This record gives sequence, structure tokens and C-alpha cells, in this order.
Amino acid sequence: MSSIAIITDTDASLPADLAARHGIQQVPIMIHFGQDTLRTEIDIDDAGLFARVDRDGKLPTTSAPSPGQFLEAYEAAFASGAEAVVCLCVSSAISATSFAAVTAKEMLPGRTIEVVDTQVVSMAQGFMALAAAEAVRAGADVAGAVAAALALGDRTFLFGAFSTLKYLAMSGRVGHLAAGFGNLLSVKPIVTMRDGKLDLLEKVRTRSKALARVVELTGEALAGRTIQHMAVLHVAVPDAAVAFETQLRAAWPCPETILHAGLTAGLSVHTGAGMLGVVVVAG
Repeated sequence: MSSIAIITDTDASLPADLAARHGIQQVPIMIHFGQDTLRTEIDIDDAGLFARVDRDGKLPTTSAPSPGQFLEAYEAAFASGAEAVVCLCVSSAISATSFAAVTAKEMLPGRTIEVVDTQVVSMAQGFMALAAAEAVRAGADVAGAVAAALALGDRTFLFGAFSTLKYLAMSGRVGHLAAGFGNLLSVKPIVTMRDGKLDLLEKVRTRSKALARVVELTGEALAGRTIQHMAVLHVAVPDAAVAFETQLRAAWPCPETILHAGLTAGLSVHTGAGMLGVVVVAG
């Protein structure tokens, strides 16, 4: 059986300990505050990101990892004994990450490297990486690992509720979201994945109603199916994530273990602090 390394990027929102247990390496999305360049989950986390945003009064920019960063990850995998690499990247509709991963692949002709544009973000992507790792552990080849990840992705759903539009307002992107609302910052957008992007699904007036609606949408997406995997997503509000888990468990027959994951800075810069969401994989 060949040794296959699984690589992803930090937009997968995989907690570091979980990624390490499954042998998954995460290449960091880059965060830029002026001349300062920081690596997601290495130099900066969600809490640190918004502490600096509030201090500086402006949002940073983000960028995909460079091809050189992916090349380093590939070479490290091969040096550790891997015979092939499967690299699962955040949706190409929101990031150039998969392009960088493919560019790095082309620097290693003759090596077996499969780059997958997952077309999703956060733990929807993370669960796909875990599925690939589990398939490899069960004896799958590269094609089998990719197929396992894609099959899981087809039955994965993501819903999230913003806590505030403050950060979207700072970015200048809030106009189309706020049409028809008198109090801009009272709007609580609910987002989902559409065509590879986080997209506005609904607009709700209060946080409690937004979270209740996310719970409802989760059940609608499941359509009576069981839940294979579930993750609660949050941006720097771990206590609120615990309360939201309780809300989900009261509504649906959830798995014994529900993963809690910080969204990570490459994504949370777009959602703002306080975001809560759920990723569910239908059985």
C-alpha cells in the first residue's frame, strides 16, 4: 500500500490537534496589516485578528499561500516517506489557493500530486480532508481518497449567522446586504454555500432569530437523513458556541461528538467577530 499525504489550507478551519491526529498538514492563508504579513493559525488567530482590527480601525487584506509554501509542504511530505499527495483546497471561487497549489505541483514533475478544488470553505472543506485521510488509512489509492472526499462534500451543508455588520461596513461591501433596512448594524445575515461562495441566504432582525433560523435550515437540508458529522463554527466566541450546540441538540438527533472549530482568520475577516454557524454531513 502506498503512503499518501493529505494536505489542505487553513480555510478548512480544522483544529490543529485534530489535523495532527489525522496527519493532515494545513498551509496557512496570509493576513496583511499594511506591511505586516501574518500566517493564519501560526501568527494570528480569530481573537488576535479582531483585537487588532478594533485597535487599528481597519480591516486587513488576505492572500492565498504562495506556490512556494505549497512546494515546501509537498517536499516535506515526500521527504517523510509519502509516495503521493492529495491536496484539498478552499473553493477557487473565493481564493487563488488552488491555483497556487497547482503551480507548486508543476514544480515537481514526476511526482504524484492531486490538487482538488473543494468548492467549499471551513469545516465543509475540513470534513472532506478528514474523509480523504480516513480513506487512505483504510487502504484507498489517490483516486479513492479523492472520491471519498468528493462524495462527502456532496452531502455537506453549511449555514452561518453574522453577529454584526460592523466589519462588512468597514470593508465597504455592506450596501447590497442592507437594502430596505433602517438600522444597518441590527441586520443579522444568514449565509450558506452557493456556487463555491459564501452567499447571503436570508436577513434577520435579531441574533436569537438568526440562530433559530440556522437550526431550522439545518433540519431542512437534512431532509430526514441522519447526521454523520457535525461541527459548530464560531469566531472568537467559544462560550456562545457551547450554547449554540445545546440549541442544535434540542432540535435534532445530533451525533455524540460535535466538533467546535474557530473559523480562522482567512475567513473570519469577512464574517466579523461573533459569527456562529454549523456544518453538517448527512448520512
